[in-house]
Amino acid sequence: MSPPPPEALSRSLKNRHIQMIALGGAIGTGLFYGSAASIRLVGPGIILSYLIGGLVIYLIMRMLGEMSTEEPVAGAFSYFAYRHWGGFAGFLSGWNYWLLYVLVSMAELSVVGIYVSYWLPDFPSWASALIVLVAVTALNLLNVRSYGESEFWLAFIKIAAIIGMILLGVVLIIGGIDHKAAGLSNLWAHGGFLPNGVHGLLLSLVVVMFSFGGTELIGITAGEADDPRRSIPRATNQVIWRILIFYVGALAVLVILYPWNEIGMQGSPFVLIFSRLGIPAAPDILNLVVLSAAISVYNSGMYSNGRMLYSLAEQGNAPRMFLRLSSHHVPWVGILFSCACTLAIVVINFLVPKGAFMQVMAVATAAAALTWLMIVLVHLKFRRAHVGKQLLFPSPWHPWTNYLCVAFLLGVVALMTQLDDTRLAAYVLPVWVGVLFAGYRLRGAPI
Repeated sequence: MSPPPPEALSRSLKNRHIQMIALGGAIGTGLFYGSAASIRLVGPGIILSYLIGGLVIYLIMRMLGEMSTEEPVAGAFSYFAYRHWGGFAGFLSGWNYWLLYVLVSMAELSVVGIYVSYWLPDFPSWASALIVLVAVTALNLLNVRSYGESEFWLAFIKIAAIIGMILLGVVLIIGGIDHKAAGLSNLWAHGGFLPNGVHGLLLSLVVVMFSFGGTELIGITAGEADDPRRSIPRATNQVIWRILIFYVGALAVLVILYPWNEIGMQGSPFVLIFSRLGIPAAPDILNLVVLSAAISVYNSGMYSNGRMLYSLAEQGNAPRMFLRLSSHHVPWVGILFSCACTLAIVVINFLVPKGAFMQVMAVATAAAALTWLMIVLVHLKFRRAHVGKQLLFPSPWHPWTNYLCVAFLLGVVALMTQLDDTRLAAYVLPVWVGVLFAGYRLRGAPI
């Protein structure tokens, strides 16, 4: 088989790579660190929060999976928005998603220092972030198959650890443990299953939705999948129930083994809880896992950003320099540009080492909600363009699920105004859309 032309991305990602890339992007800091914030809002009802959020994300991923199966290209929803809605829709979708993953990358790097400080309390957080940034950037400049393999094993490690943790938790719950804080009664003994009522449940969805960011990487990989019309539907169907099991199962164990109202933000709640329960070696093993999880998500973010800038450049919505590929067909200019922007988190960690995560996470959540909203709306346009066609992987209950998802996502953004940590991000979102519109118009491009 002759090699692809120099300007083409290489189709060398297998189904197992795509599934693990999506899992790697979605199972990270949102679960291992951010879950503490959502538990404080909703208590043991965090289990219900993830079930609700997971259902909505599944519906959105089915819409994206349908489009990516029919038209497997790099850039996914940005390309679909550009083709089926118009120039500004493509511009908005692509640049917003690029910003989203710069922010997610920043969030992941901001907690790397927290995890490293578990072993090296005097090692500066900014130095930990810088080391990981340089290493992951170097990895992404290799060929895509190397990236796929590295992400496969990074994701495999944390998934295996989560399964092991769930099984250990079940054994402790069933067999009992010599610790007065552990027990099923933790589900209701400290104010009830929903100690803050329905309002707390709704507010928790703001933090919970950040955890599901990364599932849309399935669409991004379509441009480099070796058999996208088979692998994309399989990955879409398999990845969502696995995420739900991992999230719901892990958090159920968490709130049973330890009272929800004593879970803080001093580190990963999983590490702290197993440390307090006195299980030898478990805290060190789990801290290694959550550290590798953060690196894994950042790895996926770097991959995504390089491909999104490549797609934007193909549309004419980004400088053509982002079309430049290395000899291994890697969009190296886009990767290095994204790395330079992400470098800002090193400065933030140096200036605000204790508060960087929540600040970055809030803006990332707003950007993620906009990305998902665009996927849902573009899917409506996509369906109109394919009326009467037999689709390979149709999403269920169109268009009612589209309307449901739109209402849910708008509700999440509205709820962001009710939390001190996320209020500013909700107000920044329309400003960001305005900035993108101004930038698009400055190019002299038609709407």
